[in-house]
Amino acid sequence: MIRHVISAFNPQSCTVKAFKEPTTEDLSHDFLWRIHKRAPSRGEIVVFNRSHYEDIIQPRVHKTIHKSIWSQRYEHINAFERCLSDNSIKIIKFFLHISTEEQRKRLEERMNDPSKQWKVSERDITDRKFWNSYTVAYQDIINRCSNSWAPWYIIPANKKWFRNLVVALIIVDTLERMKPKFPKPTINLSKMTTDI
Repeated sequence: MIRHVISAFNPQSCTVKAFKEPTTEDLSHDFLWRIHKRAPSRGEIVVFNRSHYEDIIQPRVHKTIHKSIWSQRYEHINAFERCLSDNSIKIIKFFLHISTEEQRKRLEERMNDPSKQWKVSERDITDRKFWNSYTVAYQDIINRCSNSWAPWYIIPANKKWFRNLVVALIIVDTLERMKPKFPKPTINLSKMTTDI
């Protein structure tokens, strides 16, 4: 989805950041540190592939952090996203919802395609046993962290073409409402000449 939708953007001002398992350095800071340092500057677009929500989902589902810690993170995330919004950073969040049957089908296709087998991890398979726990955790996140300044959009994603279309339309609508403008020149162009 990211490759399809974001390919329309100018790569000079649009980047994609994939968040994987936190590094040792990440873990030595608060859970939002690695996210905040990747937040866009004004005039940039940054697409997060996964994000700070993983720091609620994984610990909750796999019980690696006590509930008293991960349950506070909803408020921290809302405050963090509000701070970004107050500083002119527009946030839109997409939850790509597929059925368990569709997930199984896609996983089997990857496992049977030698050119895609490298994408399959043991966790992809074992985590399917936690489908219901993941569903409940995501429902809580969407209910508790969808705000006017950082809305969640639940996207039906069993059909990739439909998923891509809906996400693209939401991005276009958001940008049109933002009315972005090109940056002003850094030099006085009226005093410049192209003669050499």
